[in-house]
Amino acid sequence: MIEYNKFIYDIIFAKIGSFNSLNLFLFIIFTFVFSLAIDVIFGELPGRIHPVVIIGSIINFFKNIFIKIKNKLSGLMLLLSTCIVSSVILYFIYFISKINSILLFIVFSILLSSSFSINMLLQTAIDVKNDLNESLEKARESVSYLVSRNTDELTEGFIVSATIESLTENITDSYVAPIFYYFIFVLVIMFNPVHESLYWLLLIPVLYRACNTLDAMVGYKTDELKDIGFFPAKVDDILNYIPSRIAGLYVVISSYILKLDGKNSFKIMMRDARNCPSPNSGYTMASTAGALNIKLVKKETYILGDENKEIEIDDIEKAVKLSKLSISLFTLTVLVLLIIFKVIL
Repeated sequence: MIEYNKFIYDIIFAKIGSFNSLNLFLFIIFTFVFSLAIDVIFGELPGRIHPVVIIGSIINFFKNIFIKIKNKLSGLMLLLSTCIVSSVILYFIYFISKINSILLFIVFSILLSSSFSINMLLQTAIDVKNDLNESLEKARESVSYLVSRNTDELTEGFIVSATIESLTENITDSYVAPIFYYFIFVLVIMFNPVHESLYWLLLIPVLYRACNTLDAMVGYKTDELKDIGFFPAKVDDILNYIPSRIAGLYVVISSYILKLDGKNSFKIMMRDARNCPSPNSGYTMASTAGALNIKLVKKETYILGDENKEIEIDDIEKAVKLSKLSISLFTLTVLVLLIIFKVIL
């Protein structure tokens, strides 16, 4: 066993200080692929050990302290405190994992997989579709966990719309954004190697998830949260600015491949994406509305797309296929670009 472990160590971690080494490059590729397999096959980690749940607990702890400060600096202090504590905890886990090369490979992959959520993103939409086929009341309850609006009186069409909106909006922050920043940092340290490269590489998507969770928990303009939520909401908007537009373009490309209305997908994305209060969420939602030739409506908030056909339950399945292909194409692009940059280096 000792000889086998040393063999694995030599294959993966030899010359780990040099990021140009083939061994470290293979480690990054294999852990990325393995993390995808973990999420797609097994889904989310149990709540008690899920990093996002732990981050949520950290946020709640500091929120109760800083919310007493009645100005926007409270949000900045909450943001910094959450990121610092999350970074320390992550380093402790990383440091312990380094005692064994196989353990580090597994822990790294699991932690990376926890920074995105493909399985749950797609499955929740499918679950609502299945519930709609059973009863309207059951579907109303299911969709209430996905959206903030009141679902008690939603009709079938509005339930389908809300489901597709939730699914496509979250393509960005549930997958494209954390992997986008992970990919960018891989490129950065390929050209500028740093000490403990693997830790910093893993920290990037984890910190993105921390910022995204902060926005989800406090980024609201209520009397209670308008001050403490200001900085987290703005940081989340900034971080999602580029990824949301990339994700929207991948939806357009995917709509062509699936022989949906690709031309209309791009048209509606460019026309309606800014109809949403968020500067980012409209890109994937609007492009999906255009691809399916449907209108997505959140009452008194936004309208995306044209009602070229009546929205129906099967549109959820089409949106799932569109989202799945968009995610797959983005993943393929990341892998291909990593290989290209490695060859160039």
